[in-house]
Parts: sequence; structure tokens; C-alpha cells
Amino acid sequence: MPSKLLSRDAPYVAGETALLLVDMQRIWLEPGLDPDHPERGPEHYFYRQTASVTVPNNERLLAAARANGIEVLHTIIQSLTEDGRDRSLDHKLTPIHIPPSSPEGFPPENLGPKNDEILIPKTSSGVFNSTNIDYVLKNLGIRYLIITGIMTDQCVDMAVRDAADRGYYVTCVSDACAAASQERHDTALKAFGGYCWVADTDTVVKRLSVRGAA
Repeated sequence: MPSKLLSRDAPYVAGETALLLVDMQRIWLEPGLDPDHPERGPEHYFYRQTASVTVPNNERLLAAARANGIEVLHTIIQSLTEDGRDRSLDHKLTPIHIPPSSPEGFPPENLGPKNDEILIPKTSSGVFNSTNIDYVLKNLGIRYLIITGIMTDQCVDMAVRDAADRGYYVTCVSDACAAASQERHDTALKAFGGYCWVADTDTVVKRLSVRGAA
């Protein structure tokens, strides 16, 4: 018997599909909160792009996932301790530190976890490197992972590549991600596109809505 043909854009399977939002936090999404770039105002490319495209598309994906019984997970950059002593060396050197008591470290209300959705803090670019997300996804029976968020060329890139290496069918929703510039966004998608199915929000929402995945 011939082996089953494998494809990165295989139909999603109900009960085996999850949506992962990467670092959709107030500190990065709201002008004036990012300590590394306090000078950037609402007119900066990143804030215009996220406000007009990335955030609305994540809202649409969340609505579609929730309406069709798709598991939703959120990961955020957040230290486990108030002084950040548990952070990775890279985050200490950068430095990046968002204490658990910081309200701007959480997603805005329109993108935050609802009901029993899972929120996983991390102190590295790659969520698979510094958290138990692989263990959690395996326990949930997930094989198809839809990834969105920021930054396309940093934490999203790492999530896509690491998920692919761990045996997930990965979708990256291109217009539900963003980077500091259009060039960086486009270059990242080209660089890691071989590890995933790169699709747009319309396509993914339509696929999620077909009988709540196949």
C-alpha cells in the first residue's frame, strides 16, 4: 500500500488543532509602553500595522477558533519573579524584564484569554525552549498548530521552526503577524516559510469554519 501523502496545508482536524498567539501584549502593542522604544508614536509603522491589520485579524481568528471548538493558547514574555532573577541570560543582557505584577505585560482585553484558555509566560524568544508548551500541546492531543503574533522575525519565527521540528503541522498566518518594518516581516516569512504553511486570515478562518475543522 502506498504511504499517505503528507502536506503542510493538510486540513485541520477537530480536537487536534490549536491557535497560538505569540506575545500579543499591551507593552508591545500600545505606543509609549515599550521601554526600548519610548519615542515611537502611533504613527510609527509597527503601531499603524498592528492597529489596522494585525490586531483585527487576530480578533477574527480568535472568534473563529472559539466558535468552532479550536483550542486557544497565548504566550507572553513575562518573568516568573518580580525582580526577574529567573530570566534567561539573553533577557538579562538585553535587558527584557516584565514582572508578573505589571498590567501592561498582559494581552489587551480584546486579545486576552477567555474562559479556560491557557496562558504561558516565557523568558526567551522561543516558547518551545523555555516553557512546557510541547508537553501541554501533546497532552491536549494537538497536531495542527496555527501561529500568529509578534515579532514575525523573532518570537514568531522561533515558534514556527521549533514547532515544525517537534512534529506539528504548522500554519503561520502572515497578516496576523507583524515586525518592526514591512521589510523585516516579508524577509522573515521567506526565511521560515519552508517550515510551515503560510496562509492569510481569510483562508484560515474559512478553513476553521468548515464543520469546525474536518
